Amino acid sequence: MAKKRTKKEIKEFSRRVQLHMQHEKQGRGGLLSEVILGGQDGLVNVLGIVLGVAAASSDRFLVLIAGMVATFAESISMAAVAYTSTRAEQDHYRRELEQEKWEMEHLPEVETEEIRLIYMKKGYRGKELEKVVKNITSNKELWLSVMMNEELGLSTLETQQPLRSAAIVGISAMVGSVLPLVPFFFLPVGEAIMASLVLSTIVLFAVGAYKAKITVGSWVKSGIEMAAVGMLAAITGYFVGKFLGGWFGLRSVPG
Repeated sequence: MAKKRTKKEIKEFSRRVQLHMQHEKQGRGGLLSEVILGGQDGLVNVLGIVLGVAAASSDRFLVLIAGMVATFAESISMAAVAYTSTRAEQDHYRRELEQEKWEMEHLPEVETEEIRLIYMKKGYRGKELEKVVKNITSNKELWLSVMMNEELGLSTLETQQPLRSAAIVGISAMVGSVLPLVPFFFLPVGEAIMASLVLSTIVLFAVGAYKAKITVGSWVKSGIEMAAVGMLAAITGYFVGKFLGGWFGLRSVPG
């Protein structure tokens, strides 16, 4: 017969399981989403910019300067957004945690009834329901954890690291931003436009397909959707640049 655990051991075990689940979430979905967020955003934005500038002017160096400026600005901006959004999520979690603690202390009847309603929705009834409610509300740590997870849908954020998220998103954005620029280092503007478009489309399709492969959904559909986003940005940037280049007479700038 298994040895009965003390309340302290149950509390510690519950904490470790929650951390393990959060680590798995961060390791599998979190890292992938951060890489895709930074890489896709950087590639799509810079692709639109460089094709717009290339369409407005045949000056290869002007295209490269605009692209490099956009690369660094985009990478820093995305890293800052990742950092502040992670901090905001942590602040929101802590605020809700303190609110739940206050309600458990000052409005225990209301919070107990909320637990009862939560488990009624899960199918518990009668004595079985009351036993679950009593077991949860008799342990304040467990009670608080259930309220945060089941009522508010918030998971512990102990494993989230704002600086780590900022670094991953920022580096991914820089790598993605450089890809559309590569052809302009080696080819004339006209050829580089087509090469940049083809390279970016292939990369976006591959990323979309890979995402579907390790998550759910059709890899073909996911790849096409992600590539279509890049093409929309490229076409928009190209035609805006072409129109403004003609309007301001930039087409006569030597290549």
